[in-house]
Amino acid sequence: MSKRILTVLSEFGYWGEELVGPLEVFDARGYRVTFATPTGKRAVALPPSMDAEYVDPPLGRSVTTRDMARKVREVDGSNRLDDPLSLQDLLPERPYYSVLNHLRDLEDYHRQLDRAVDGLLAGFDALVIVGGSGPIVDLANNERLHELVLAFAAADKPILAECYGVAVLAFARDLETRESLLRGKHVTGHPKEYDYKDGTGFVGVEFNMGPPPYPLEYILRDATAPDGAFHGNVGRETSVIVDFPFITARSTPDSIPGGKALVEVLENGLRRAGW
Repeated sequence: MSKRILTVLSEFGYWGEELVGPLEVFDARGYRVTFATPTGKRAVALPPSMDAEYVDPPLGRSVTTRDMARKVREVDGSNRLDDPLSLQDLLPERPYYSVLNHLRDLEDYHRQLDRAVDGLLAGFDALVIVGGSGPIVDLANNERLHELVLAFAAADKPILAECYGVAVLAFARDLETRESLLRGKHVTGHPKEYDYKDGTGFVGVEFNMGPPPYPLEYILRDATAPDGAFHGNVGRETSVIVDFPFITARSTPDSIPGGKALVEVLENGLRRAGW
């Protein structure tokens, strides 16, 4: 039976290859891919990720081949990303503690959440969080997405996160314990050496953030402590870590290997790789 993949994209720009890489792997296996965004707005690729001439400042070279730039433009310009699911519509919002009848509202929240995640877990075999700078804005601290990650992890369903999408895993945590799901896990992600010093950009806003607002490596090191670890693999061309249920991919060239690792998890029971 064909696997069903729920793929979450930022509305502030995804990195092209970090969608197209896994998507090609899934398409080749006959997987069915459904897209979702925070509010149901169509996702679009970050312009540099469609430009083979763009030089990535930390690496000092282009990270997008002409063939990949073409593929990204084709996917981004097609109707495939039209009408994504809306996390805002699918999942309820946890009430503020300041509301007048917090206890009743919280009970209602949990009833709605249970129904929502039960339906999503029944409909999908794996979750994918696509990277790029956009996730910094609307995915990393998205509580609805956190609840979805918690549900997939509790159900032992795999989650692939790429680049800055890995931040979602660090911040997804049970509010009773406040402990990250990544505690004791091994992960990879954007290392400090790969962070921009200037020019972190987003789609839909005229804003140059300069460097990223947080060093993802430091967040992941803290989240995985004391018994897990962050693996930057700086100096190695690719970095993909499998520590079930999580598959983490460092950056652009890790997108296809990340997709292949998810296939290995789903079809062959892979539980650990890359460390």
